[in-house]
Amino acid sequence: MTTMTREDVVARLAQLATEAEACRNCALGSVRTRAVFGVGNPEADLMFVGEAPGFHEDQQGEPFVGAAGQLLTKLIETTLGMQRSDVYIANTLCCRPPGNRDPLPEEIEACKPFLRAKLELIRPRLVVALGNFAAKLLTGSSLGITKLREKRFTMRDGTPLMCTFHPAAALRGGNAAEGIARDFEQIRLALESLPSETPDPSEQLGLFE
Repeated sequence: MTTMTREDVVARLAQLATEAEACRNCALGSVRTRAVFGVGNPEADLMFVGEAPGFHEDQQGEPFVGAAGQLLTKLIETTLGMQRSDVYIANTLCCRPPGNRDPLPEEIEACKPFLRAKLELIRPRLVVALGNFAAKLLTGSSLGITKLREKRFTMRDGTPLMCTFHPAAALRGGNAAEGIARDFEQIRLALESLPSETPDPSEQLGLFE
């Protein structure tokens, strides 16, 4: 497998974003305003995967731009010491479910190829799942986020995976607000302890079932 240049990755991500905009593989493609493919550094060490676009994301075509996105950005900057532009941010779904309802299994299945492609192209050194749907998809577990965030996972290509609460849940306060703050400290430590070399892309296997 030939190693892709940054320009190759950027071009392929742009092509996939165009395909996502035209996608009608589930009913959401016909009712959303814009597809929300992803945003950030195409060579990011850290990739966040959330649930699905909300109202503001649907209008702007960018993930995590509402109140939850503001909290995520604050955590990235203050706890991780990074800029939002240093990481890559995506969602399990590219399209907003009506009324911000939970994603349906067939919608998650339809969007899997896009998420898989983003993970394979960007090749992050650490993936963080935000909330139940992303965590269950990437871990293959039926456990809830409260249990999953206590564990450490390795994806099928060898990439470390961590789970935490969705920022929208943290905005409501309580355990999620305290938990996400603690989890981001652990994310910072995990980033600092990553090995200096990344796996050879030719050795990568599937990322999830």
